Amino acid sequence: MLEIDKTPRPLDALWQAPAIIWVLLAGECLAIVLALAPGVSIDRWIYFGLASLVIQWVALLTLGSLYLFRRALQGMRPQRLTYLALGLLLVNTWLVLGLVWLLMRGVWPMTEPEWSALVLRLTGIVLAVGFLGLAAFQNHWRGRLHAVRAKQSELQALQARIRPHFLFNTLNTGAALVHQRPEEAERLLLDLADLFRAALAGPRQISLEDELSLARRYLEIEALRFGDRLQVRWELPRELPAVTVPALSIQPLVENAIRHGVERMPNGEIEVAVSTTPDTVVVRISNPLPRPGGAAVAGHQVGLNASQVRIEALTGGRGSVQTQVLEGRFIATVRLPIGA
Repeated sequence: MLEIDKTPRPLDALWQAPAIIWVLLAGECLAIVLALAPGVSIDRWIYFGLASLVIQWVALLTLGSLYLFRRALQGMRPQRLTYLALGLLLVNTWLVLGLVWLLMRGVWPMTEPEWSALVLRLTGIVLAVGFLGLAAFQNHWRGRLHAVRAKQSELQALQARIRPHFLFNTLNTGAALVHQRPEEAERLLLDLADLFRAALAGPRQISLEDELSLARRYLEIEALRFGDRLQVRWELPRELPAVTVPALSIQPLVENAIRHGVERMPNGEIEVAVSTTPDTVVVRISNPLPRPGGAAVAGHQVGLNASQVRIEALTGGRGSVQTQVLEGRFIATVRLPIGA
């Protein structure tokens, strides 16, 4: 299973701001329905205010209980989790109604039979609304799982398309060196082994430092093929930020810089630079264009698309891969949020 886009947990959606807002709005709508229902014997505005207070406390207590025990509930199956949530909803409803009875029985003139009838009615309403909410949540959960699995298949297909091209290029380089420069051919094969060990391990997360090390090994392989035609300039901070990236997500951008830049020129310099802001790490890979002032050479963009999709998947859309042409150089910029 892809680690760059881990299978979502059912409760994760509840901690997001849109979900909390929708829960509160749904509670207010329910309070309005109860206040407008026939048979209300007190002022409807007062009834709406009390109903809103009870419903919001029940909703927030239920969300708070689920969040408090989230670690213990992580391994629970989604179906059991939904029934547990419904049980918590009922328990919190009875708890809030009990507190209202203790605090307001002198203010709100209702007899004990009337309170009992109110508790039964609200219990029925909670069950009805709870089952509707759980049905909607299960549909949302299934849709999210299908989306994640589709994304996983797409990422695996993209990565599978990258590996053969990289392998053929490297083996051609090794074949050219094995008789003339056997020591360099041996070094090439060792670097190739490290790269393919990372590739064959499957899609996963690694540190930015390790990913840049893989890119460096790739450039060392290409340096054996191009010789003095290839110059590489690294601009790295003294200590790299502790962020993770999908394995072999930056290396394809370096490979593109070779294929569409240096490979089509008498010589060229590739620059790999890393800079940081308080909340973002920026990795820039730039290469000269074959024609000064021209546009980038069109290609299949498999490596670029794969890197973009995988980084966006890992960071939940907060990271990005963008490209531009500036002063005769093609620049790929990777932005990674710190703490993603």
